[in-house]
Amino acid sequence: MNLATLQGEAIASPHAHGGNTVGRTMVRVQLALVPATLYGFWLFGWPSFFLWLLTVVSCLVFEAMALRMTGSTRVRKTLFDGSALLTGWLLAMTLPPWAPWWVAVVGGFIAIVIGKQVFGGVGQNVFNPAMVARVALLVSFPVPLTQWVLPMSLASVPAPDFLQGLHIFVTSAPPLDGIASASLLGHTKTEMSRGIDLLQSLAAANAPALSWFGTRAGSLGESASLLILAGGLYLLATGVITWHTPVAVLAGLAIPAAIGHAVDPAHYLGVAEHLLSGAAMLGAFFIATDYVTSPNTGPGQIVFGLCIGLITWIIRTWGGYPEGMAFAVLMMNALTPVIDRLVKPRILGRDRKGKPLEIPAK
Repeated sequence: MNLATLQGEAIASPHAHGGNTVGRTMVRVQLALVPATLYGFWLFGWPSFFLWLLTVVSCLVFEAMALRMTGSTRVRKTLFDGSALLTGWLLAMTLPPWAPWWVAVVGGFIAIVIGKQVFGGVGQNVFNPAMVARVALLVSFPVPLTQWVLPMSLASVPAPDFLQGLHIFVTSAPPLDGIASASLLGHTKTEMSRGIDLLQSLAAANAPALSWFGTRAGSLGESASLLILAGGLYLLATGVITWHTPVAVLAGLAIPAAIGHAVDPAHYLGVAEHLLSGAAMLGAFFIATDYVTSPNTGPGQIVFGLCIGLITWIIRTWGGYPEGMAFAVLMMNALTPVIDRLVKPRILGRDRKGKPLEIPAK
């Protein structure tokens, strides 16, 4: 092959395609979420299923509308890559199981249109779309976003059947006093604001119990922390994510929690309460590990995750909201370009300082 032939042909870079695609990655993440989601449906009944379904459908509809408005010719392909479906799924996992129907619709609009399409679509967003919607909903509508219900499995007598669940969801009926409850983090935050320390508030008869099996008030993702952990281990085993971010997030949350609880257990929750409550597991394995909004290097991901965990603990301990995972993720999303600039991968053939490696003579 002569020089003219080389100049006339497009020569590909010396890279091999790993065979992975956006769709395949999304399917694996969704499979990892299935056990926790089904368990959440079992605990909270039909209203939680309708909320999840409408949130996912809303994200798909707004994705299609946004793509058509921008004149995209890849509407069908983009819809079926699973990214919008996963965004709606993750958002639904962070919402109160009996949240009103309009929360799902408004949340889907914010996540897809404002959190994703405004920046150019999949792969272009600066912030995690599901967390953008979660924070916007919480700040704008704090009452419906903090109304939790006690778990009532589908097999129990008080659990609403299909039609009753649909009625509750469509009419946005608030939970009855008999089934309304506070999450563990919300309860302790409220009691601390009243001057009641943790030793007293958690010992009270009406205090939410810390259940390893998730049978307590909370979101779909909060009530199935161990199943979320199992799904995260599946993602690690299949190579969808690496250990750096989830381990760092959990460490950044657990270490200050352990220190604070050891120093003053009356004012600082323990490690188990922090790791099994709120969106700790969901955030560590499914949200902070988002490819687009997290650093590219392992060391950068460790810094990223440690900061998320620490900020989450700070907000939970001293902030105005009982949960801080979504806020922490968005803060660190904004700093991801800075981390990538300061923590760079080593260039092939060069050392960490950028100098060429010396090839030893044979």
